[in-house]
Amino acid sequence: MLRSIQVPLYLRRLEFVRLYYTVRSSSDNLSKVQNDEISKHISQRIKIAGPMTIAEYMKVVLTNPNGGYYMHRDMFGEEGDFVTSPELGQLFGEMIAIWFLNEWSKLGSPKHLQIIELGPGRGTLCQDMLRVFQHFRVLDTASVHLLEVSPLLSNLQAKRLCMTSHYDENAVVYRKGTSHQGVPISWYRRFADIPKGFSIVIAHEFFDALPIHKLQKTENGYREVLVDVDPSDETKLRFIIAREETPVVKLFVNSDENRNHLEISPESVALINLISQRIEYDGGIALIADYGHNGESKDSFRAFKKHHLHHPLVDPGSADLTADVDFLCLKKEALKSGGILAYGPVSQRNFLLQMGIKYRLEKLEESCSEEQKKGLLYGFNMMTDTDKMGLRFKFLSLFPATVEKILNKYPPIGFGE
Repeated sequence: MLRSIQVPLYLRRLEFVRLYYTVRSSSDNLSKVQNDEISKHISQRIKIAGPMTIAEYMKVVLTNPNGGYYMHRDMFGEEGDFVTSPELGQLFGEMIAIWFLNEWSKLGSPKHLQIIELGPGRGTLCQDMLRVFQHFRVLDTASVHLLEVSPLLSNLQAKRLCMTSHYDENAVVYRKGTSHQGVPISWYRRFADIPKGFSIVIAHEFFDALPIHKLQKTENGYREVLVDVDPSDETKLRFIIAREETPVVKLFVNSDENRNHLEISPESVALINLISQRIEYDGGIALIADYGHNGESKDSFRAFKKHHLHHPLVDPGSADLTADVDFLCLKKEALKSGGILAYGPVSQRNFLLQMGIKYRLEKLEESCSEEQKKGLLYGFNMMTDTDKMGLRFKFLSLFPATVEKILNKYPPIGFGE
């Protein structure tokens, strides 16, 4: 029951912040000509260098400067290809902001706070977090750092978050602006370029888009799944199994591995190590939220187009490519150095309910119209129902090991049983 939840103090003090529900998108579809260019590029590359890994294929399809899926479109919302929790209304962003404030205060509320978001989408989550942070007056010495490879999305984010912004394609910090709250915001293409310092790091639906290698167990051991041109129709692509061991098999498959299918993301491993090092040496908190699993055997590589499953090798560049995140792998990597504490993964449903999202929903319903109530309830159900996002999405949090005594006494909210 809601009344039995220990609602975070910050949530009890949160006043009316934002109230709207929208998942509509203003994106324009890439033209068929641009999609054809991606297909031709992939086919020519395969003919020259041979079949490519799924990881190579994902990089080309998603981030190719001349037509990659993420580079030139707004893919969010009803008219896009998928909907994310922040776009369903203010509840999600508020819960994330309150969680960070609650945990930040346990660590002594360090000043000079860096807010880092990986893959900010339209900037909706960042917008909601900044509004809550401003409400509690914690932005005086804060700065925002956004990791975004898409020029179009960075422009959408800047329009939402800033009065004005400056773009310099060739600079490391390629876009700069000041938020409506007076906070400096910077955009980067690489996490390593973000300045060091105490940071709160949020990665929401970011790791699922990082390239993966697919491995299949065969009678000859593990072999990698590759993308090749279909010899019966050179305008089409197909999956094949590598005849010999590829480097990723030798580097990442343990001798005692027995699952039939593996999905391995070296980029995810490298990134979680960078995040962990920052938190260990500079202080901070990280929260990773994505759909994924806890190390179970998975064949999850897929594509989404107009909210429906789409074959990942058909019309490359026209659909989102994604794979479930292996949270067990991320957690193991984060804990390797001994300088990090990791909590979770827990389901999105459990996290949000323990954070008191029902309490916040009830408070908002007191001051909104019937139409707004419908929108709020729709978003709440989408985020928490077991047959929607509630169980598929997981949360993992990271803290420096130096605060172990504090967290033993006051465990992170949202990560209980």
